[in-house]
Amino acid sequence: MIENQSDNIDIKENDVSNQDDSPDNNSSAEDKIVENDELSPQKTEEINTEELKNTISNNDARLEQLEKEHETLKNQYVRISADFDNFRKRQSRDQDDLKVQLVSKTLTAILPIVDNFERARQQLKPESEEAQSLHRSYQGLYKQLVEVLKQQGVAPMRVVGQQFDPNLHEAVLREPSEEFEEDFIIEELQRGYHLEGKVLRHALVKVSMGPGKQNSQEEVEKDTVEEDIDSGENTSEDV
Repeated sequence: MIENQSDNIDIKENDVSNQDDSPDNNSSAEDKIVENDELSPQKTEEINTEELKNTISNNDARLEQLEKEHETLKNQYVRISADFDNFRKRQSRDQDDLKVQLVSKTLTAILPIVDNFERARQQLKPESEEAQSLHRSYQGLYKQLVEVLKQQGVAPMRVVGQQFDPNLHEAVLREPSEEFEEDFIIEELQRGYHLEGKVLRHALVKVSMGPGKQNSQEEVEKDTVEEDIDSGENTSEDV
């Protein structure tokens, strides 16, 4: 009995000691929970901050890439726009040139008719009333034709007394002249025409060789003849 009682007393003491130790264990567990609760928001904030930095870095990289793509597309647009503008101007210029070529071809075919009208006007000298009436009708037709040419931008050249220009004139004859200096136009043989500032037909002209050219040429020919005569005489004497 005594032994059982002592065992019971030991068991009770162990229980008491266990009860005394349990509050400490509970408090340490609670402290750990509190520490974990305090560390959790900090870690969460750090994680969120890191994710935010990564997101910002990715957005910056993406923005830089988009800016480069935008600059590339802008340069392409500028080049395409410039190429199209040049193409449009070239097409417009080509159309204008083609129009001028067609008009020039048509008007060039009409110019010989104008030349014939002018020749007839110079040759005709009406004397009778009927001839004068016919001449007036002819003059009316000629004026209408000239007016049509003017409306198309055709203008005649005025060449007599002008210096010879191979871009405008075509020299058919050259002769000495006391009135005009060398390379100046003496006479117009066929009228030339402009079309919108460009040459539609070159003028056929007679160009001056300058004064004294004829005398000098005659002297050269005379000297040549005299030399031939002298050479002939010398030959006969030798024989």
